[in-house]
Amino acid sequence: MDLSRFYDAIRSKLKLTNANVRGFDFLISYGLNSEVPRNHLAYILATTWHETAFTMQPIREYGDTKYFTKMYDINGSRPEKAKELGNLAPGDGAKYCGRGYVQLTGKSNYAKASKLLGIDFVTHPEKVMEPEYASQILFAGMEFGWFTGKKLDDFIDTIDESDVEDGREFEGGRRIINGTDKAKGISNYALRFEAALKAAGYDGKPVGELIESPIAKILPKEDIVSDSAFEEEISKLDASGFITFLAKLINIFLGKSVTT
Repeated sequence: MDLSRFYDAIRSKLKLTNANVRGFDFLISYGLNSEVPRNHLAYILATTWHETAFTMQPIREYGDTKYFTKMYDINGSRPEKAKELGNLAPGDGAKYCGRGYVQLTGKSNYAKASKLLGIDFVTHPEKVMEPEYASQILFAGMEFGWFTGKKLDDFIDTIDESDVEDGREFEGGRRIINGTDKAKGISNYALRFEAALKAAGYDGKPVGELIESPIAKILPKEDIVSDSAFEEEISKLDASGFITFLAKLINIFLGKSVTT
C-alpha cells in the first residue's frame, strides 16, 4: 500500500504534525502485519486519534497525584470505583492511572494486560507508554473486548457499505471503549480514515512493501506536515525533483543559504 495516498486523503481536513505521521505509520503497519480488516483499522485509528488528544502517540492521563487519588484511589472520593478498578491499596490510583493509546486504567486492567501479553505491567506500569506494548493493548483490547466486554465484531463488519451504514456501525463501536461519549465525532473520523485507507490500497493483507511517505523522515518534530505551501511544492515533484527538494531542506536544517 502507498501511505502517501493515505495522507493525501486526510490532510485537507486535518493538521498533522510529524509525530502524528509517525503514529499513523506505526499503527497502520501494525494493522497490516496483523491482517486487521480495513473497517476495523479505520475505527482503531479514529479511537486513537480521539483518545490521545490528536497526538497519535501513547499518552499519560492528564492530572497529578492529588487528582488520581481523588478519582481512582481507595482513599479518594470514589472508593467503589477504586474497587471496580482493582485499586485496593493506597497509592494505586496514581500508580495505575490512564496510560497508552486508550488510557488503560486501574490495577486490575494492568494485571489483565500483563497476563495476556506476558509483560509485568503491574510492577512496571510505565511500560504501557511504550508504543510496542501500547499498540498490542490497543488492538487486542478492541478486538477481544478487554475494556468494556464489547469488541469490534459486535458492531463493525468487514463489508464495504455506504457511509450511512458504516457510520452507524462506527457510532455503535464507541461502546468498546466508553459508552456513547463522543460517538458521532469519532465515527466521522473513522469514515474519513476508512476512505483514506481504501485510497492507499489497504486491504488487510500484508502483500507487497509498505511505501512510507518520505515527509515523516525529513521534518523536525515541531513542523506541521500539512503546511499548504509545503504540500504544494511536494505535489509538483517527480523523483529527481524530490531529491533536489530534499537537498534544499537539508541545507535549511544545517543553516546554509539556499538559492534557486
